[in-house]
Amino acid sequence: MRKIHEVLRLSWGAQQSLRAVSRTLGIGKTTVSDCLKRAQAAGLSWPLPPDLDEGRLHRLLYPQEVRAQRRQGEEIDWAQIHRELRGKGVTLFLLWQEYRERDPQGYSYSRFCELYTQWRGRLDVVMRQSHRAGEKLFVDYAGQTVDLVDARSGEVQTAQIFVAVLGASNYTYAEATRTQSLPDWIGAQVRALAFFDGVPEVIVPDNLRSAVHKACRYEPDLNPTYQDFARHYGVAVIPARVRKPRDKAKAEGGVLLVERWILARLRHEIFFSLAALNAAIAALLPALNSRAFKKLEGSRRSHFEAIDRPALRPLPSQPYEYAEWRKARVAPNIHIEVDGHYYSAPHTLVKRQVDVRLTATTVEVLHQGQRVTAHARSARRGGYTTVPAHMPEAHQRYLEWTPERLLRWAEQHGPATRTLVARLLTERPHPQQGFNAAFGVLRLGKDYGAPRLEAACARALAIGTVSYKSLASILAKGLDARPLPSVTPEAEPIVHPNVRGAGYYH
Repeated sequence: MRKIHEVLRLSWGAQQSLRAVSRTLGIGKTTVSDCLKRAQAAGLSWPLPPDLDEGRLHRLLYPQEVRAQRRQGEEIDWAQIHRELRGKGVTLFLLWQEYRERDPQGYSYSRFCELYTQWRGRLDVVMRQSHRAGEKLFVDYAGQTVDLVDARSGEVQTAQIFVAVLGASNYTYAEATRTQSLPDWIGAQVRALAFFDGVPEVIVPDNLRSAVHKACRYEPDLNPTYQDFARHYGVAVIPARVRKPRDKAKAEGGVLLVERWILARLRHEIFFSLAALNAAIAALLPALNSRAFKKLEGSRRSHFEAIDRPALRPLPSQPYEYAEWRKARVAPNIHIEVDGHYYSAPHTLVKRQVDVRLTATTVEVLHQGQRVTAHARSARRGGYTTVPAHMPEAHQRYLEWTPERLLRWAEQHGPATRTLVARLLTERPHPQQGFNAAFGVLRLGKDYGAPRLEAACARALAIGTVSYKSLASILAKGLDARPLPSVTPEAEPIVHPNVRGAGYYH
């Protein structure tokens, strides 16, 4: 409307040409010419009457456009247009075509877009963002925490509040967790997907350490466990960009709602367990999601049922089982160490680095992305879990040996050999270690012969060095041929009033 006044002022008042007016106001020459013709037809001249404001001037020159705007503006349900745009493949041009089929004399496409933009500008910032149905789930932790009181000790701990919001419908989920650590972070999202009863295309977290190992604007490095979770559900994880608050506006809006409509109502209550706190949050969630929107029809729940729920993909048959990922190197004894227990891997991977996936019940070993073996998880520290097929063929033959068989073999060489092998089998922390040492003695018997082995065992027992390495050194240096060291007789015990003797300590 202001340009109509300027067209008349520059053309009639300043006596400028159509080209000059067009260039000054940034409009076409035909538009300037049409405006002047309408003003002349309306009987106007310069200067304009003082009581002719811009609104009246526009209605006087363009009465048909004003009537059409008034008529058409009342017919279009912009809230419905806004909801329709969230459907997959739905564009504003498609909705305009359908509108023109119903009203061939309706708005042009440019005017249609302009009016929709004006209507959308009156919505809240979070509501204005356009998200397709079932596309994005925004997840984050609230800044506010809730105190948990230990009923016995009175110790106060803080619980963290996890919030998840679907992009299209703003349907919201919240729960409390002990910490923001990786197990709690993953577990909360597993329960959130169960709450929504479906899987979106994308999950958008913030750059907290449990989600992103290394933040990057273009290719953030996700935590391996989080990647494993995403593969299980077939969902993409796209963290919000650093210092880009609009990327996570939905999550921040959901956090604000949860703090105002749930945590504020629980501020006077005292909770003695995490379960009690989550029960209270779950009881208030339906009311939050059922609250009517202020500037849109319906509520989060009604929008979820109409928009997001039909577009969500079904959940997998089994929920994700939390797993941690580590790296290990296969030792020469074909085992890897996990929390103090040793698990076997194929002997072809000796000295190679492998990935280890740990759940509460299993230990999976992967090499170059392929699983090579799996074991039941054991809590026995220092123990061994060995699959015979992982051993080289020569080692597999050793499995046919038993302690009794080894002792019978040793007895054939002599009593000293049997005594030394028996001590090897019983004095080692783990039976496997004793077996390995006994097999080494067996090898020495083949290399040096039974008489020399018996003499070497006798010397090792005499000097108190019962080990394979000591025995091999004696044989290599030929010490088995030397006479055994003399054993000094025990000295007579000293009898004196100040000497208490060994019996005193019993």
